[in-house]
Amino acid sequence: MMTSLPEGYRALVVGASGAIGGALLQQLRADPRGAAVVGVSRQSSPGLDLLSEPSIQACAQALAEQGPFHLVLDATGALTLNGRGPEKRLDELDAAHLLHALHLNAVGPSLLLKHFLPLLASGERVIWGKLSARVGSIEDNRKGGWYGYRAAKAALNMLLQTAAIEIARRRPLLVVAALQPGTVQSALSQPFVGQDALHPNESAQRLLATLDGLQPTGRAQFVDHQGRHIPW
Repeated sequence: MMTSLPEGYRALVVGASGAIGGALLQQLRADPRGAAVVGVSRQSSPGLDLLSEPSIQACAQALAEQGPFHLVLDATGALTLNGRGPEKRLDELDAAHLLHALHLNAVGPSLLLKHFLPLLASGERVIWGKLSARVGSIEDNRKGGWYGYRAAKAALNMLLQTAAIEIARRRPLLVVAALQPGTVQSALSQPFVGQDALHPNESAQRLLATLDGLQPTGRAQFVDHQGRHIPW
């Protein structure tokens, strides 16, 4: 249960058709303290496309009557784009592929925050959680490779941090978190993980518990599914 949020809180999961997004939606709908949980994706109605700002804006406008929301979870993201996986070597870099990765994993989520921020409740504790990745940590990069995905997640983290600092001036009770969900069994990670990967439901439970325990700091927080802080 999300005990840190007000009784009767309202939650929104973006990317609800994915493995982690679907698990987050399921976990939140099982919480008796929540009044409503809404899931949106490219296939939903209203739906959105992270590569299209007009669709993001239209989705936000359509959801306005279902808010205000106390918890927004952005579970969008892609590792394989157009059938192409992450680049392992420098000579595999392609400008169009890099820009696509940045658009989908960094620019789109930032525009989502831009248009969905007004849907959050004011004067109360609210949480914005965005799935990121440990490979987005510049300090923690020990293996190299995965150029576009690493760069996109690092850019995402910077955009979240910058937005969190600005938003805190108006919404001091807002928690903004970049979340590392662990290695999870999903379509995104399937080509790259083994059988010991986390089940999406376990990852979702851990992420929600982590978010429930975070306190507003006026800055974004980069944390993993076990509540441990990750260096930016």
